[in-house]
Amino acid sequence: MRITTKGQVTIPQEVREKLGLLPNTEVTFRVVGGEARLRKAGPADKRASRGAGVVARLRSAAPSNALTTDEIMALMRGKP
Repeated sequence: MRITTKGQVTIPQEVREKLGLLPNTEVTFRVVGGEARLRKAGPADKRASRGAGVVARLRSAAPSNALTTDEIMALMRGKP
């Protein structure tokens, strides 16, 4: 097995099947005594995606203006 220039390797199918690693499965890496260990991520290991973080920040932000919905729609449609 070789590491690509992007740092990628292919996990053999037999290993993926034994560990239940399906496409889009999140995994973690840990270095232990000079070895890299891969395992399926548990609930505590999973981080929010970058997109989920952006959405959370947008939802928690206070509105920065006092426009009504009709005024916002007029601006979006290019009407004065």
